[in-house]
Amino acid sequence: MAKRVAVVLAGCGVFDGSEIHEASAVLVHLSREGAQAEVYAPNIPQMHVVDHVKGQPTPEQRNVLVESARIARGNIKDLATLDVKGLDALIIPGGFGVAKNLSTWATQGKNCSISKEVEGVLRAFHAAHKPIGLCCISPVLAAKIFPGCEVTVGHDTECEQWPYAKTAEAMKELGCRHVNSQVTEAHVDAKNRLVSTSAFMCNAPIHQVHDGIGSMVREVLRLA
Repeated sequence: MAKRVAVVLAGCGVFDGSEIHEASAVLVHLSREGAQAEVYAPNIPQMHVVDHVKGQPTPEQRNVLVESARIARGNIKDLATLDVKGLDALIIPGGFGVAKNLSTWATQGKNCSISKEVEGVLRAFHAAHKPIGLCCISPVLAAKIFPGCEVTVGHDTECEQWPYAKTAEAMKELGCRHVNSQVTEAHVDAKNRLVSTSAFMCNAPIHQVHDGIGSMVREVLRLA
């Protein structure tokens, strides 16, 4: 039987939703490994809409589920309908939507709150000892919910290659163990069944980001 993996999206576009290349890489690698992806998103308004040419917010209002459906080619379900019993694993790609729509990390950092629906799904998979894959900024969700967990967002020293390294420091302050890793690598927290990879937290060529997500997907399926 093919492994059934829930993929939770946060909109469509790096600055206000899911990072499209990351979401696509997750779906490609799941397909390559013979797994069945089931895509979900919360049916909520986006925090805001960003003009991706100008990098500036606009007065528009958009819905996270409706926008995520663009990536899923319309084959998507409301996150409220997710039933962990019929699924083998969970993967959440990154993008600012994770920090804006699934949580308030973008505005509150380590003092953020996480959407009750998203937190409920993460806790359900964790309680069922089913693996959770996280890439880019999405490991902050685990850092907030599962104290003492091990995750990676790449490196903890800021430089041109790692422009978002301060995220690792904030996660450590939440009591989680941050593990430095390369963009092509995934870190496995066997105890909590968490698999994380840095993706676009690293200023790296897109094929290396794609390879790192492949490492994460394979480890998730190995644990499933």
